[in-house]
Amino acid sequence: MTDAATAAAAGTIAIGDLTVNRLGFGSMRLTGKGVWGPPDDHKESIRVLRRAVELGVNFIDTADSYGPYVAEELIREALHPYADDVVIATKAGLLRTGPDVWVPLGNPSYLRQEVETSLRRLGVDRIDLHQLHRIDPNFPLEDQVGELAKLQQEGKIRHIGLSEVDVDQLTAAQKVAPIVSVQNLYNLSTRTAEPLLEEAEKQGIAFIPWFPLAAGPLAEADGPLGSLASDHGASPSQLALAWLLKRSPVIVPIPGTSRVDHLEPNVAAAGIELTEEEFNAIDAATAGT
Repeated sequence: MTDAATAAAAGTIAIGDLTVNRLGFGSMRLTGKGVWGPPDDHKESIRVLRRAVELGVNFIDTADSYGPYVAEELIREALHPYADDVVIATKAGLLRTGPDVWVPLGNPSYLRQEVETSLRRLGVDRIDLHQLHRIDPNFPLEDQVGELAKLQQEGKIRHIGLSEVDVDQLTAAQKVAPIVSVQNLYNLSTRTAEPLLEEAEKQGIAFIPWFPLAAGPLAEADGPLGSLASDHGASPSQLALAWLLKRSPVIVPIPGTSRVDHLEPNVAAAGIELTEEEFNAIDAATAGT
């Protein structure tokens, strides 16, 4: 398999009128400890982003809050001017006041400010996919999504997505603007977003699981995935990604890392084709963990 075809082995998905390979890259881990400040190794972060694109990754997920602002700046430094097929998705709606601190802020004026500054940091005239990072209960959902819809009408946003929502919130948002993607916590050990995934699949919109790699005991050599991974000639993390890719055709995993030696096996998981028996065995071994 050539480098350019590696991520493409996962197949493609349409996000609005954009088509991307179904194995993407999440940029949160490129920042400092607590998703705060610059990376420990700036050069390696740039290498990771460039290597991801070399390996066929053409969907890169980021947010204004990663750093804050650091991840968007790294993406521009590494990849601008962007290849025609590279889709950059960013987010706004979380205020950062320190390491590991995330405060929802959906004031429409704040959302507008962050979209405007993301445009400058990324070096683009229009954001391919802008996602509301969280719905702030202090402001009407209609006002938050409505502000993004105004920015879309102004040509500053191409498509709108949501993050950490339920089916009812998705339905409410769709009354305000077309929604092309949802992004929720979902992996082998955390499946509370199953109803949203089923709704996304029903509607044919992208479901982007954040934290797609099951951490902790699941990924250990002697954990539930250990023997299955050994039999398959893969790592537990690769099987976790392969399971997600087979779980639904609308799933777009975005595993993130700050090291090329972790990136490459993650992307190689796109080429792992699980049989129904293997998929069911992984599902059974990890259900309820």
